[in-house]
Amino acid sequence: MRARPRALRAASALLVLMAAPACAGGGGEPQEADGPGGASGTGPSATGEQGRLVPPGEPETLATGLEVPWEMEFLPDGSALVSERDSGRVLRVDADPGTESEEVGTVEGVGPGGEGGLLGLAVEPGADGDGGDGGDVFAYYTADTENRIVRMSYTPGEGLGEQEVIADGIPKARFHNGGRIEFGPDGMLYAGTGDAGQSGLAQDTDSPAGKILRMTTDGDPAPDNPFDNLVYSYGHRNVQGLAWHGNVLLATEFGQDTWDEVNAVRPGGDHGWPGVEGEGGGEGQVDPLVVWRPPEASPSGAVVAAGSLWVAALRGERLWRLPLTGDPEDPVGEPEALFTGEFGRIRDVAAEPGGGAVWIATSNRDGRGDPAADDDRIIRIPLGE
Repeated sequence: MRARPRALRAASALLVLMAAPACAGGGGEPQEADGPGGASGTGPSATGEQGRLVPPGEPETLATGLEVPWEMEFLPDGSALVSERDSGRVLRVDADPGTESEEVGTVEGVGPGGEGGLLGLAVEPGADGDGGDGGDVFAYYTADTENRIVRMSYTPGEGLGEQEVIADGIPKARFHNGGRIEFGPDGMLYAGTGDAGQSGLAQDTDSPAGKILRMTTDGDPAPDNPFDNLVYSYGHRNVQGLAWHGNVLLATEFGQDTWDEVNAVRPGGDHGWPGVEGEGGGEGQVDPLVVWRPPEASPSGAVVAAGSLWVAALRGERLWRLPLTGDPEDPVGEPEALFTGEFGRIRDVAAEPGGGAVWIATSNRDGRGDPAADDDRIIRIPLGE
């Protein structure tokens, strides 16, 4: 079945989001969390995001031979830091396809296994990647007994410094660890978590599992969070994509057997899991904007660029483009599948500084794909005029 955009039943929730300062600035086989063989980053303000669709150009490979890359985070010089899930390494990949990737450090304490390992990265706004003093880099990873978020210094030419744990106690499991972290336009750090295979935790607002978390760079709850902790929204199964359309947070979520989702996240909102998968939430629950069958998607990383929301699909082995309409009652248009089957499983998509291209990271060596000799890869897709 093709992907179907859904008008948000609680359209007023999205209208509230657009005005609210709070967001400014299983069943079946367990592997369905990722699907057998998801922001990265923030977009521009809502004005200017709509308009004509920008066609993708000819893809070019920037890096090969990576070990399950999970997140790409750009530095101001146009290069990107890339996390490797199973090795715990962080690499620096240049926009020049003739430049060899550089290892900038290994994150200590990573305990890979199943879907766990070194997952999300976030570069603190203002971090200097072009020969200056650097800045802080944040990482979400699976340790021996938990998932945690840490802060590390980053100095170009010297690499990563020692880590400081800013958030811990996030339940871990072989599946459903979430892991995406991104800075929002409000300067707060957001994290998508999984339910760790314990679906009831998603409804427990005292647990960080099955949530979107929002915190300061010290790991404290943001001052205007809807609860007296890090929890920003709840009722999520496994969030691996965070992106902003103006001040509206869009999140991708793995379904169980029936529907994968794109959600417009409501602060304090109940997004339904485990009672609801896809549409059909009761009073007070937030329905998704878009649903797909898992074979078409298993959505991971997401980013807003060139008038569209771009979503990386693992099991679907494609890049989804959802045009942004500017209509708060129906904010995304018909999804379009790009590069279906050309690169295999796609874990992340990120927008190049300046918006001239999106980069994708394949995930064909994660135990569920069919890797080619040069996998895994970072691929640049220019956006045409």
